[in-house]
Amino acid sequence: MTIDEKLKAFFEGKKVVILGFGREGRSTLKLLGSCNCKSITVADMNPVPESEAEGCTLCCGEDYLTCLDDCDVIMKAPGVILKNIVSDEIKAKITSQTDLFLRFCDNMIIGITGTKGKSTTSSLIKFFIEKSGKDTMLIGNIGVPPLERREEFTKDCVIVCEMSCHQLEYVKASPDVAVLLNIYPEHLDHYTDFAAYRNAKLNIFRYQNENDTLIIGEEVKQYADTKARVITAGFSCGDIGTRNGGIFIGDEFYPADVIDTKLKGEHNLYNIAIAIYAATKAGCTVKQCLDALPQFNGLEHRLEYVCMLNGAEYINDSISTAPQTAIAALKAYPDTDTLIIGGMDRGIPYDELSDWLSGDTSVRNLIILPDSGKRVAEKVTNPLVKLIYADDMEQAVKYAKQVTKTRCILSPAAASYGFYKNFEERGKHFKELVTSNN
Repeated sequence: MTIDEKLKAFFEGKKVVILGFGREGRSTLKLLGSCNCKSITVADMNPVPESEAEGCTLCCGEDYLTCLDDCDVIMKAPGVILKNIVSDEIKAKITSQTDLFLRFCDNMIIGITGTKGKSTTSSLIKFFIEKSGKDTMLIGNIGVPPLERREEFTKDCVIVCEMSCHQLEYVKASPDVAVLLNIYPEHLDHYTDFAAYRNAKLNIFRYQNENDTLIIGEEVKQYADTKARVITAGFSCGDIGTRNGGIFIGDEFYPADVIDTKLKGEHNLYNIAIAIYAATKAGCTVKQCLDALPQFNGLEHRLEYVCMLNGAEYINDSISTAPQTAIAALKAYPDTDTLIIGGMDRGIPYDELSDWLSGDTSVRNLIILPDSGKRVAEKVTNPLVKLIYADDMEQAVKYAKQVTKTRCILSPAAASYGFYKNFEERGKHFKELVTSNN
């Protein structure tokens, strides 16, 4: 059966609720158009114009979850937060585009998750496979709902899928090759606790079998309860990873002088090693990957070079939403003298970052944005680090231009919500302010 035939068989004659009507919800409605559902209800906290959901029952507003009792299937969008506000009986009816993609797609699937590094690693894997002359595509958390491009799932296409915790939360299937980079406290506003967040991440390999492969970071390998073949990745440890400025894959070591990359930092060498190994599972050679690596330019908002200004370099790392990523940025650029931090306070611990800044650091100017920046600053004890409080990004960049001598990095260690639509908008605003004449 084709994937469309499988989807039709799954939905035919069923009462379906589309829970969340953003990008993925609209994509799901289009998908259901040919599935002969008994009924389709669109449920969303926000109003949905009837013209955008023709033929559907609308259930909107504060009571939008009341329609979940009378249905057979709930197609949940990743952005909808449920926590413990619905029963286990309702949760059992929940599926998603990611879940059905994993269940019904016959192509080789390489799935990638982790608190940090998944976008770069996913993009690298797709890049290596593509440069090796093979058919591939990248879908998932990059903004393309997993089933939206199903017509392009040609027989030999290797599908690389970046998977967020929200996409993995209710899946009942896992990819052929699963990559779990790391797990740090994150998205605690979405889950009841850190254990619930971690449990969603672990779904990436929970349903694998003995024919599958799990590539997992050394720091989370204790969770690798799976039938799949386990490959550990680490920093100077594990089966693959980074060591002495180079990378190792099994017994083979590739020193720094053969790793020609524009990506900065030890954490990116870790990502590169994992991406190369994952690509070899799709038939690529290590040599093909290393030959292609110099052409990979990296991703916007991830340690992205902005410009030189009055002898100082400006770096945009707006993707940083956890303390570990701000530390990784400082490790990548060890002579940085100005760091801009802060954003939405989701209650994650910041002691690790405060301790780093209290130690032997090159940072001399810590520019603090609300709300979370204050929590970092209050525990910084290094007298050489000047604490500079800013009301907003405009003021932060103004201060940065006044004090930075070597390098300024925006690495907020916090989400952008409440101040910006997303980290992309935050990063673009930073770049605009840096390059303006003000």
